Amino acid sequence: MTETEQRQRVVSEARSWIGTPYHLNAQIKKVGVDCGTFLAAIFEGAGLIEHADLGSFKPDFHLHRSDEVYRAGLEKYCSPVTCEPQPGDILLYRFGRIASHGAVVTEWPRLIHAAAGVGVVGTSAYDTALVGRLVATYSFWGRR
Repeated sequence: MTETEQRQRVVSEARSWIGTPYHLNAQIKKVGVDCGTFLAAIFEGAGLIEHADLGSFKPDFHLHRSDEVYRAGLEKYCSPVTCEPQPGDILLYRFGRIASHGAVVTEWPRLIHAAAGVGVVGTSAYDTALVGRLVATYSFWGRR
């Protein structure tokens, strides 16, 4: 399978999760997922990774610690990139003290993410809730 086909599988899988309620530490389509388990689920559903055990997080983990645990988990599978995000790439955002929120690009600047209190939704990278919070862009397909 080509990289383009893999990227499209990730995007298709992400779209299939739209409408799933937000539920911290859950990973069941149409039942509940958080922003980290959502990313793991779509790459697993696309057949690119085995099941990733992310452990569990407290709802306020990003407010009281400086350990970049979310970023460290992401870097087990992806590498930072500096070019314009491509479909299937991941945007990492800072909420609180650390990078603690992720979204997958469908077609720049469109993305899908699991937002607390909202669930899995499509939005724009220019959404006011996200502007000014972007930390980095990551790609499963290596450095570009």
